[in-house]
Amino acid sequence: MKRKIPLLITFLVGVIIIISEFIPHKPFGQISGELEKWYLIIAGFAIILGQLSLFKVNLFKIRHRQKNWQFFILTLLSFILMVSIGIFWGTENHPGIFGNGETISNTIGTKPFDYLFDNVYQNLQATMFSLLAFFIASAAYRAFIARTLESSLLLVAAILVMLGNTSLGSALTGWLPESLKFLHLPRISEFIMKYPTTAGQRAIMIGAAFGIIGSSLRIILGIERSYLGGK
Repeated sequence: MKRKIPLLITFLVGVIIIISEFIPHKPFGQISGELEKWYLIIAGFAIILGQLSLFKVNLFKIRHRQKNWQFFILTLLSFILMVSIGIFWGTENHPGIFGNGETISNTIGTKPFDYLFDNVYQNLQATMFSLLAFFIASAAYRAFIARTLESSLLLVAAILVMLGNTSLGSALTGWLPESLKFLHLPRISEFIMKYPTTAGQRAIMIGAAFGIIGSSLRIILGIERSYLGGK
């Protein structure tokens, strides 16, 4: 029964949500709206569980002095700091327990939470993505090696797009007459991004949509039970 009841609830909720998308009238529309509210409530509890799990995992690693355990201390301290500041002085449009922290806001120019978010978190995020750019460049270099027909096409397209988006590309083909304007590198780059790239992206999105539909049906029909701890 411990497994059958969650499977039955999942099946009923999934069927109601699907029907409400095609028949958004009473009673399916109202039931779907209520279920979406329940989902937000459950998601709130899931966030709390995630936070407790964060503490549990990091404290375990700190206690056993695992590799780079000092960074886990920083993780917990950063988490506690941001949550505490958000609770005490609120965020951009929401006051906290101690109000909006006008004294601190007048000193630093904004709320403490927003100050840390704009001046610390966003800078760290930009740094992380800057480092990821080097890994992406390394992966692109390996992918662009012309070993097969497909990799050769990828290499040629990448070169044309990169050159077409630089001033060098405009200078290389800017001397061509108007009758050969379709050979200008910026126009070639625009064509590749507008048609082949868009078509490929739509194909990927369609494939991903079918994958989501398949996974959803497996969950609704009880075939996929990994969320219950099964295989």
